[in-house]
Amino acid sequence: MDDDAVLNRIGDLVDEEHRLRDHISSGAELGDEDRARLDEIERQLDQCWDLLRQRRAREEYGADPDGATARPEDTVEHYRQ
Repeated sequence: MDDDAVLNRIGDLVDEEHRLRDHISSGAELGDEDRARLDEIERQLDQCWDLLRQRRAREEYGADPDGATARPEDTVEHYRQ
């Protein structure tokens, strides 16, 4: 997955996240399925951002960005912000 594909995936996830959060801000409650999906979106976004950072760092230091791989959710979830 190249940088553009990662950025497109991030954009799609952010759009879906905003739609769910707008639903909440309108006073509606999310069902169990939507809450689970929102949690999943947040984890997937963390993975995508991590992958993009890896790709850019590899490129900056002369390595092949395609060598970057998505790390497991439990790894990227525990990074300090």
